[in-house]
Amino acid sequence: MNESEFLARSEAILDHLESQADDWAALYDLDIDANRNGNVLTVIFNNDVQVVVNSQAPMKEMWVAARTGGFHYRFDGQKWVDTRGGPDMAETLSQICSEISGKSIKVTV
Repeated sequence: MNESEFLARSEAILDHLESQADDWAALYDLDIDANRNGNVLTVIFNNDVQVVVNSQAPMKEMWVAARTGGFHYRFDGQKWVDTRGGPDMAETLSQICSEISGKSIKVTV
């Protein structure tokens, strides 16, 4: 994947995640605020817990920061895989957001 392909993919992911956060607010009656600033998306849940997702173009990685830790993901041609062998990005975000909200949230990327 070249840099322009990465930028297009990462932009689409951040847009999609921001839209999903808006949907969760209505669907689950949650107080969620999604703020986008360039290549950084911050999702703040009603209990002031933040999840930050951002793109790292030089490394062609997506990064996730949450109270459970920091995670780095690279695209393998089908999905965004954890650089340390953990769950893929969608599964990790689903676990994080479900734990924070107390609802069963399924994240897609």
